[in-house]
Amino acid sequence: MKRLRIGSGSAWWGDRVEPARLNAEHGDLDYLCFETMAEATVSAAQVRARRDPDFPGYDTYLDDRMQAVLPGCIKRGTKIISNQGWINPDGAAQRVTHWLRELGARGVKVAAVSGSVITDRVLDLTDTILENGKPTSTLKDSLVSAEAYLGAEPIVEALRQGAQIVITGRVADPSLFMAPMMHEFGWDPSDHVRLGRGIGLGHLMECGSQVTGGYFPDPGFKDMPEPWNLGFPIIEVEEDGSAVITKLPGTGGAVNLMTVKEQIFYEVHDPANYLTPDVVVDFTTTQLEEIGPDRVRVTGIGGKPRTPTLKVSIGCMEGFIGEDMFFYAGPGALRRAKLAKQILEERFKIVGLDAEEVRIDFLGLNAIHGDATPKDLPEPYEIAVRVAARTKTRAEAVKVGREVDGMAVSGIAMTGKRVPHQDRTREIIGVWSSLVPREKVQSSIAIYES
Repeated sequence: MKRLRIGSGSAWWGDRVEPARLNAEHGDLDYLCFETMAEATVSAAQVRARRDPDFPGYDTYLDDRMQAVLPGCIKRGTKIISNQGWINPDGAAQRVTHWLRELGARGVKVAAVSGSVITDRVLDLTDTILENGKPTSTLKDSLVSAEAYLGAEPIVEALRQGAQIVITGRVADPSLFMAPMMHEFGWDPSDHVRLGRGIGLGHLMECGSQVTGGYFPDPGFKDMPEPWNLGFPIIEVEEDGSAVITKLPGTGGAVNLMTVKEQIFYEVHDPANYLTPDVVVDFTTTQLEEIGPDRVRVTGIGGKPRTPTLKVSIGCMEGFIGEDMFFYAGPGALRRAKLAKQILEERFKIVGLDAEEVRIDFLGLNAIHGDATPKDLPEPYEIAVRVAARTKTRAEAVKVGREVDGMAVSGIAMTGKRVPHQDRTREIIGVWSSLVPREKVQSSIAIYES
């Protein structure tokens, strides 16, 4: 029976590069897949592109990743699939061809898959904001970008056209990993049984080391060997969609029933109906079996016909955040922090801070649980006071840092103030969701050759 080995190269934009290099060099992979997006990635990229004409619009770590993995992939003949194209898949593909030429790899075809960005027509194609039920037309004045989630089919088409590396914009995370299965096994896009298995496996892979022990250790409760040396996962897939999850020998972490189960339910609202562009996945029929050290066999994932619509993420400008912090330590730290909070609240009134929300939290005490924090906690020996305000304009957000600066000499005893070497204001990008008829979103493929 034919078997594919597919490896993970990243789980998000800021992921580590070294485990991807190890997979490329030692994983004996047929495919290496990179997932580098979050919900706000495209909107953030659009905002940066408006400010910085030199910003190329693709993953800022594209060079690092390609330089790390291309030598191993070229040597092994491993194909690469990645959504590092962000808002400029063509530019990213051309950059990859540059690195191929630098390595002397001529005649390698690199495909750019575009079509996910529908900013110019999203308000005509959508009706309702899923989160609040309001018309999407209410977002008109704040709209930054909109991108539909493409599925695996355009990647499969690029592979059919001979691409050895495929760079995309917004594609659903698990679709990146299922595309090789569809292409190599000849799965039909309407075969929801096999596609359900493929997307389910893609979901296990999309978050990289989370299935090999990342985001898992809780010392004394859930221990993990060498968490500093986590290996990225590798999946061995058979033609019927059954598979084994594993990782490179000698790497840290583990693949076991616990790590796989945690990843199955990660970001899944309804395990019986996990919606993707390609298929609706049913995880409730999944069967897992540990068949050896760091080897878990996955079978029985269910699938249902795909929906007639695609999800669209709509990024909007929603004002600014001003943020800073200062510190107290030693006996009486909490008393001083409480007085500092009162001082700032009064000074914000004096300067007329026009904010939609203001938070002054004591990190390590109540910053996460807020009013639900127990009142009888032991007196902390040190406290960081975090101050943040959400405003409509940058000018108002700047007031936060200015008043925190004043605490250095116009505050109270033993205020520890850091020197602000970075901008303490930032724009807020809100992300809303809607649905668009799938036939209204058309992808395109461009082929470049090194």
